[in-house]
Amino acid sequence: MTRVSPQIRHAVLDRANGRCEYCRRPLRYGISRFHVDHIIPVERHLGSNDIGNLACACINCNSSKSSDIASYDADTRLLTPLYHPRLQQWNDHFVLVDGLITGITAIGRVTIRILQMNASQYDIELRQYLVELGLW
Repeated sequence: MTRVSPQIRHAVLDRANGRCEYCRRPLRYGISRFHVDHIIPVERHLGSNDIGNLACACINCNSSKSSDIASYDADTRLLTPLYHPRLQQWNDHFVLVDGLITGITAIGRVTIRILQMNASQYDIELRQYLVELGLW
């Protein structure tokens, strides 16, 4: 695992406005502190520690993503990259419906499956609750 400096970690978390950049979970509702994820992993895929390759990620998304950068989409059967928070807009690939994050593109579908964004009933219910309170 490649570590980043405390200054860069703070900048990444600040840039994310207190949310996981993958599932959009607010930091204050996380089960542990958020991680700084290498979007393109350094060791396996020649990524860098450059701030443009770093994203704020909740423990669920970061541990599920691991060193993955792509997978096959079930609909198209094509190798598809995972969502890249520095290069893409969340709303172009995902929509939140009744607490479920739904992929509206191959990138969205692959990212949801690999990061297991809807695997936890708790997460789905938390998202529904936050939407109802206007906190999403």
